[in-house]
Amino acid sequence: MRGFKKKLIFLALVIISPLSLQTVKVYAGSFGAEIFCTMRDGGNDHESSWEAAYTYVKKQKGGFFKVSPKQAAAQITESVIRDKETFSYCIEYLDKLHPNRKLIRDLQKEEKRKEKEAQEREKNRKRLEKELEETNENFSEETIERYSY
Repeated sequence: MRGFKKKLIFLALVIISPLSLQTVKVYAGSFGAEIFCTMRDGGNDHESSWEAAYTYVKKQKGGFFKVSPKQAAAQITESVIRDKETFSYCIEYLDKLHPNRKLIRDLQKEEKRKEKEAQEREKNRKRLEKELEETNENFSEETIERYSY
């Protein structure tokens, strides 16, 4: 009988603990949304508002695993959508929480390509200057003057 009580208590803890963690997650996402929306509505830029909300969500989550930026953005978005009446002014700011990651990668690739092209042009310019200097050293002053007889 004593072993049965221990198993029953353990089973109850196993069932209750995930529910309590879920409550913390929902609360953190909801207050993270409130932080983000209030800051944006107050005139702050996206980056500072996002950093404040994300820091709060990360801090409240706890546990072994950290909250990724995607997860935090999803929690904030979910809280705003779930409570549209409270956060009606914030819906316009949600698009910045989920940027087009493919577009960002493409822009970064394009920027790297342009940097590489610029380095190549600079390398070719230096090579041509060096060749020109070597060629000019081979000519004397007399051969350069056109009308010297």
